[in-house]
Formats: sequence, structure tokens, C-alpha cells
Amino acid sequence: MKITAIVSILTLVGSCATTKYSTKIQTLKDNIKITDSASVMEYAHTIKASELKDLLYIYAGPEFEGRATGEKGQKDAANFLKSYYQAQDISSPINDSIYFQYIPKSYFMKEMEASENVLAFIKGKEKPEEVLIVSAHYDHLGIKDSLVYYGADDNGSGTVALLEIAQAFKLAEKDGFSPKRSILFLHLTAEEIGLEGSRFYTENPIFPLNETIANLNIDMIGRIDKTHENNPNYLYLIGADRLSKELHILSEKVNNTFFNFTLDYKYNDENESNKYYSRSDHFNFAKHNIPVIFYFNGEHEDYHKPTDTADKIDYNLLERRTQLIFATAWQLANRENKLILNESM
Repeated sequence: MKITAIVSILTLVGSCATTKYSTKIQTLKDNIKITDSASVMEYAHTIKASELKDLLYIYAGPEFEGRATGEKGQKDAANFLKSYYQAQDISSPINDSIYFQYIPKSYFMKEMEASENVLAFIKGKEKPEEVLIVSAHYDHLGIKDSLVYYGADDNGSGTVALLEIAQAFKLAEKDGFSPKRSILFLHLTAEEIGLEGSRFYTENPIFPLNETIANLNIDMIGRIDKTHENNPNYLYLIGADRLSKELHILSEKVNNTFFNFTLDYKYNDENESNKYYSRSDHFNFAKHNIPVIFYFNGEHEDYHKPTDTADKIDYNLLERRTQLIFATAWQLANRENKLILNESM
């Protein structure tokens, strides 16, 4: 009888604990409200396929020679990004005019020249000390055996998406809709050689990491993989629930409210063999307990080949995916509270 009673008590305690956790999840779902719906979509619709295409044909063209870290093409690409932000009247967070975060050659694991992250910034009006980072790496593989590795999808698509997202937020700011929190638009170098640009940033942050509320990282969002050839209305999301279930729920609500993509979490499985969670720049932010989402279209036959060219991008799909990320960033930048971390639940 005593053993039976103990088992019954333990079963009851376990059941209560499970119920308590599920109640917390339901409370998170109930408490997340989508705000500013009309404004979100008004400015999301300023992100246009035609503008993304114009930018990407330049960015993934021969002029930038495949953008290998430390090489002339990467330097030219960095200056292109700087010029874009200056033309849009989007300032740098470094003395308002220094858009480059310099990384010395001695920092890199491999032998190469110095490089730089490119940073632009919109200051929050209510909680400027809290920062949302939206990132994309802008380097690629350069020239090999006289062939240019253009990197249109990897990661030209993420780079031009970030430019358009920044422009949309700036247009909103000019119309009186400044974000509550600050937003850092972070173009990272040296991703292809081991996530070294993001590692440098997290070791030398411009804004304190404990005030960085989340990182939305964009790496390859312009193509369709073989799995989704018959359903191109998809996007892989990786990492959203790893550190904050609330981030995952918010992301889902934004999608369900505005876009209805099939959000595929196949690569978010911790046992998934490709290990994509640790293969792009968000991972260095996650190491510092910063909630992340990695947006990704999956690999395709042109991945890391010179045939990854701008003519193969689906620009209408790139437009809608970029709008989804913008709308998610808007909600994160304008919500009342920081995200609840899983460890606090």
C-alpha cells in the first residue's frame, strides 16, 4: 500500500508539473498580440521584388568578384552597402558616420587580409538601449580557377533583403513611426570561413549583449529546394524555440496573421544531421543566450558553385519572405517587454 501511495503521489506531482508548463505556454500564446497591423503591412509593401532584383544584379555581379573575405571584391561590396545606407539617410551606430567595424588580419584563424562588418542603425524612441539585431553575411567564396563564385542566393539574397528591411523601417521612421527599440542592421563578413565576423562582433559588441533582445539572421532566402518544388510558399526556420518559446510563438503569429507561409522546422531538430543551427551567424548570438531565428530556403544544386547567379532567384518569393522577416522585426522592436527566455519559465 505504501509503495502504491508513493507512486500515486509522484504521478500526481508529475502531472501537475506538466500541466503547469503547458499552462505557461498557453499563457504565452494568449498574451502575444499582433499590433500595428495596418502600419506593418503598409511598410512591408514598400519591400518590392523589382528593388530586390535591381540590388542583387549589382551585388552578385562580376564587379564584386565573389566577395571573398579580405579581398578587393569584399571591400567594394562593403563600400556599396555603406553608400546605400548613406543614400537612405540611415546612420551608423559608430559616431554616426563610421559604418565599418574593423577586424584585423591577426584575428582570423586563416591567413587573410583584414576585413570589416558593416553596420547601420535606427535608434529606438522609447527603449533605445534595447537592441534588435537583423543580420546577414555579405561575404562569399571569391574567385577560384578563374571562375567567379557570385553567391546570389548565398548570401546576396539575405544581403539585399536586409537593405530593403532597413529602408522600410526608415520610411516608417520618417512618417512618425519610430520603433520603440533600436534596430541594428548588421552585415557580417567572414561567415564562409567559420562565422568569424559574428564571433568578432559578439566579442566586441557595439551594444551590450545583455540588452540585445534577439537576432534575426538571414542566410539564403531566394531559391526553392527540391523538397518544396511543388510548394514554394515555404521557409525553413531554425532556432526560434531553442532559447525562447515566446519568440517561436510570436513568429508563428506574425506568419499566420499576414503571410501563411509553410514554416518548415525540419532543420530545427537537434538531431538533424546537417547541423544548420550551428552553421550560420546567429549561432554566435545564441551562444550568449540571445534568442535567434535563422531564415533559410535550404540548399540547391548551385550551392557554393559559380552557377549561384542572380537570374535564378525567385524575386516574388524573395519579396514575400523579406516582408515576413520585416513584420517579425517590427513586432519585436515594438512590443512592451523583452522576450521571456525558456530558463525563466
